[in-house]
Amino acid sequence: MAEVETQHHSKPTTQVSPQPPAPIPLATMAAKDSPSKPSWFTPKRLLAMFCVINLLNYIDRGAIASNGVNGSLGICDEKGICTSGSGIQGDFKLNNFQDGVLSSAFMVGLLVASPIFASMAKSHNPFRLIGVGLSVWTFATAACGCSFNFWTIAICRMLVGVGEASFISLAAPFIDDNAPVSQKTAWLAVFYMCIPTGVALGYVYGGVVGSHFNWRYAFWAEAILMLPFAIMGFVMKPLQLKGFAHVESKQALISVETAASATEEVPSTNGNEAIHSQASSKSDKSKIGSSIMNQLSRFLNDMKVLLADPVYVINVLGYILYNFVIGAYSYWGPKAGYNIYHMNNADMMFGGVTVIGGIVGTLGGGFVLDSINATISNAFKLLSGAVFVGGIFCLTSFCLKSLYGFLALFLVGQILVFATQAPVNYVCLHCVKPSLRPLSIAMSTVSIHIFGDVPSAPLVGVFEDHVNNWRLTAIVLTSIFFLAAVMWFLGIFLNSKDLFDEVEEELSPNTKANMKPLLGGETRDETPPV
Repeated sequence: MAEVETQHHSKPTTQVSPQPPAPIPLATMAAKDSPSKPSWFTPKRLLAMFCVINLLNYIDRGAIASNGVNGSLGICDEKGICTSGSGIQGDFKLNNFQDGVLSSAFMVGLLVASPIFASMAKSHNPFRLIGVGLSVWTFATAACGCSFNFWTIAICRMLVGVGEASFISLAAPFIDDNAPVSQKTAWLAVFYMCIPTGVALGYVYGGVVGSHFNWRYAFWAEAILMLPFAIMGFVMKPLQLKGFAHVESKQALISVETAASATEEVPSTNGNEAIHSQASSKSDKSKIGSSIMNQLSRFLNDMKVLLADPVYVINVLGYILYNFVIGAYSYWGPKAGYNIYHMNNADMMFGGVTVIGGIVGTLGGGFVLDSINATISNAFKLLSGAVFVGGIFCLTSFCLKSLYGFLALFLVGQILVFATQAPVNYVCLHCVKPSLRPLSIAMSTVSIHIFGDVPSAPLVGVFEDHVNNWRLTAIVLTSIFFLAAVMWFLGIFLNSKDLFDEVEEELSPNTKANMKPLLGGETRDETPPV
């Protein structure tokens, strides 16, 4: 009795501790990580939706480069008769360098946001992240139409890059997951076909809107067209990516860990409530700081894996050189064509060649790689060969004086160089583990922009300001294609392995570490009680 009374006095408030949770079978956890597809989903419907979004994104890129939207500065002839400027360049009185910066401003947002969205995909549903990005894109594009000087439109273009970041890094892995095995590269080709097609349609769209209305209406219309897709990203039941845990299973694990931690808590007396409240507040702050550090540590570890992979590095280096040329073509192409060959409607003609070359080349590259067996080594063979031969045709076309000769050779060259779009991204997706695919695509996208088309547009503008010869500028620019071909040729000889089907746990290291004791039926604290 005395012993019982002693125990009673030592614990004035008696509570029945909750029973520890039962061990969760691994098979049950795996079942939860493999949810059924939502009712709206079919693979072809998903591909079509992503293609329309990608098309709108690149129509915006083409529109801001078109003569109708981009415009030109006012000029004065020898008699002193001056004509007013047009478009963005004319309204804001931009020089060629500032004009080139506008085409690259989106990269600031893309550079910052792409790694963030790719990393967040491990803790948030990737489909919802796309909805967030498209909402930012819609707002920023509409704001471009309301800009009133160089800096306001430059800031809006930066925000466009933030919105683009989520979609660019996450859409390709979704397509790769749901495409038929024998047609993976072809499906990627259909998706990436929207890049040249969108840019070309942007030239035409910008030319029509700019000449008949005002350049501001081009941006407002784009925002209206994208708005339904931004809303769909939030209201539709989301899909899951291979290599990532299902969001419901993550929540279940959190609730299990919360219940388990409750068994370890000792009820406090009223006198100690303030102390426990302060300790709890400090603990919450510590958890937030720890979570941020864990995210950063995981991102740095993933980056080390990518940079240590020679296949990935060689592929991206070739892609950077390639995109340096393509980026300058897309921005300065209409102006170069107008000045060299005096095209009556440079937007329409250059856009027409680009859209035909882009569609035929991108689709052709995807189907060819599938037909010869889609492997990383074969992808490098196709990349190096297509760019080398395509570069010869493009270089020769700028040496001709005939407009029709230029259009014929340049079209063939465009078909060949655009055949790279699906193979280069196939390598990015399949040379890494499934859980690294969003980061692989994100960092590839960031790299080709920050080292490729971002510096190329202003640098080509500076070069042209110096030499004042668009033909020479185009020839020097096109010669960089051969450096890209050499880089991809080196990739053929690397020891490459397709990691798409490599088995890996879908849970983060921290989650798996917390799960192991529960699955094993053990307690978290293995130290014997005192």
